[in-house]
Amino acid sequence: MPDNVTLLTLPPCAPELNSVENVWRFMRDNWLGDRIFASYDDIVDRCCHAWNRLIAQPWKIMSLDLRAWAYWL
Repeated sequence: MPDNVTLLTLPPCAPELNSVENVWRFMRDNWLGDRIFASYDDIVDRCCHAWNRLIAQPWKIMSLDLRAWAYWL
């Protein structure tokens, strides 16, 4: 380990540091939250549909991962 590098341990539960948490929150807020599902198959179908909508928007995925506080500007 170089002398000019300091390792920081992350807390065990830190959603703001885990990028995928922002993806799940976006999907819940826009396509999956506040829904009543008729069956397990309905859940799987709606999740697949939401996932396909998200991956069709790569710019949205990139914007979900941006955090202003992470950049020293």
